[in-house]
Amino acid sequence: MFMRIDKLQAELPQPKQANPNAAAALQELLGGKYGEMSTLGNYMFQSFNFRNKTKLRPFYDLVSCIFAEELGHVELVSNGVAMLNNGPGDETPDVDVSKAPFEEMKDVRLAGSFFSNGGGAMPVNSNAMSWNADMVTTTGNLIFDLLHNFHLECGARLHKLRVYESLTEPTGREVCGYLLVRGSVHAHAYALALKKLTGVAIEQMLPTPNIPLDRIPECQKYLESGSHRRLYRFGSPDYGAAAGIWSNDEVALPSDPPGNLEVVDGPPDGGAMPELVGNYGAFAPDYAPEEMFEIAERLYTKSR
Repeated sequence: MFMRIDKLQAELPQPKQANPNAAAALQELLGGKYGEMSTLGNYMFQSFNFRNKTKLRPFYDLVSCIFAEELGHVELVSNGVAMLNNGPGDETPDVDVSKAPFEEMKDVRLAGSFFSNGGGAMPVNSNAMSWNADMVTTTGNLIFDLLHNFHLECGARLHKLRVYESLTEPTGREVCGYLLVRGSVHAHAYALALKKLTGVAIEQMLPTPNIPLDRIPECQKYLESGSHRRLYRFGSPDYGAAAGIWSNDEVALPSDPPGNLEVVDGPPDGGAMPELVGNYGAFAPDYAPEEMFEIAERLYTKSR
């Protein structure tokens, strides 16, 4: 089972204005071939289907820890997409819908994100193609699955760099910067697992692709804080055997700053969950938001 924490894994800056086309680019990191839905789906079902969990505990724990983190990555990208689609929000009451207040939305790259989803994120790529289960590999063969996961993380890092290079606004770039650092952790972790199972020094291929994180400004605070050395288990007393693979005496990525590898009991420090403001003209949250807010306030007061 899972524990939900009302925070994001990283603090995202609030956009100064809506930027639906930037949000469309970020959708690639959610529902694209190498997006977070793919990494989540792969590790989740590999964890559920894992054979010989007790005898292969360190490898099971590694996949399980990374799977749990990927849930938060889906959440992070989804919030980034919604923030960029909606911007600071518009609480102006009595919008005249006859004057086409959203005329520009018909011309944005993913108009359906407004028409169908009210500016929210969906499991689609940057061209609105749906993510699907064909992107999940779970074979029951540990070595093959780990090799696939290594490939997936390397592809995802290249994926993120390309999206990063297409963006100029801070919200999307922050998402990319954080995920580039964490993706390097996951790629390296799977490489170490493969090395221990096969004896092949697959880490000599790293970084694959060659992405120098020290050249990406949004990565720096995560490198300086040591995020590139940490594998999280989110406060659970379980899954600690992953330290047999990801531990102090292992070699880290050659281009990273020095430091020991560690399994951290708790979650990342993270950042506040963004507040997406409703838009009266788009009937979000509804036709009569004041009444809904009043009901919610009474229920919240009662819960105290």
